[in-house]
Amino acid sequence: MSNKLVHFSGADISVIIPAYKAADTIRRALDSIVIQSIAPGEVIVIDDGSPDQTALVAEIAGTNLHGIAFTVLRQKNGGAGAARNRGIKAAKGSLLAFLDADDEWLPEKLECSLLQINRSGSVLVAHDGWIVSRDGKTILNETARRFAEGPDSFVTLYRKGYIDTCSVLARRDSVIAAGGFDESLPNAQDFELWLAMLHEPHTTFEVFTDPLVRYHINPGSIMSYTDRRLSCCIDIALRYAPLLRNRPGGKLGNLAYRLLAIHYEAIRAHFDAGCNFAALRVLVRFPLHLAAALVSVRTEWTKRQSYLGSA
Repeated sequence: MSNKLVHFSGADISVIIPAYKAADTIRRALDSIVIQSIAPGEVIVIDDGSPDQTALVAEIAGTNLHGIAFTVLRQKNGGAGAARNRGIKAAKGSLLAFLDADDEWLPEKLECSLLQINRSGSVLVAHDGWIVSRDGKTILNETARRFAEGPDSFVTLYRKGYIDTCSVLARRDSVIAAGGFDESLPNAQDFELWLAMLHEPHTTFEVFTDPLVRYHINPGSIMSYTDRRLSCCIDIALRYAPLLRNRPGGKLGNLAYRLLAIHYEAIRAHFDAGCNFAALRVLVRFPLHLAAALVSVRTEWTKRQSYLGSA
């Protein structure tokens, strides 16, 4: 899909907020939309089968959105990807901004993102953010620095998976064309979607340096499911490795790099959580996962070449 040079306004933005057991945080997320320097066209909260008062708290908080169109949708629990897809389907805007119910935007998030997408004509823009730990410590997530590494920004994205969902402003038609969030993946659905949207060589995206989101690490955060995330990221790495054949590093080199990166991330997460045995288990399994993945991709490529040669 080619990038269309269209000038968007705040009214073109639909904000999608999946929410599960978020009664204690959804108001903070919605309040961060109220203080935006430009208002979005609409806000859609999808209550993903919460057993608490998430939907009620959201409805009450939504009365303070100063005239922004506001909707609360309810569904049986299907995960964040299913909730986001429900919001995407209901959205009226040409642009989608994603905010999780336990996170918050800084006041100029939408204005700066809109400026970047209008300036660049990109399919997707994202930016830096702040990671807030459980003890209140704040760490800068330098997304833009990773984006600038290497000659091919898509290869870098594949290798390092650096785009935070809550920083994204994306064209709705491109999200839909890529199939939306893969609901079969219990984790890393966002990373898979960015790869699906951006893998074509002519497709451009931008990541800028302003830290405009606060991402709060909570006990129930999806990022805390370390082993599940590792499994999903291996699956995604295998899916997209063949598309890197003609990119810098090739399919096998980039696959090996990606697997090293996600295993290191899992090991560090386990050590940080005090789960030393789990960290060592991931370390021991890394060579096995790497060998199996390389053989899988090479075998698939050999089968394809054999098929083409006999056609």
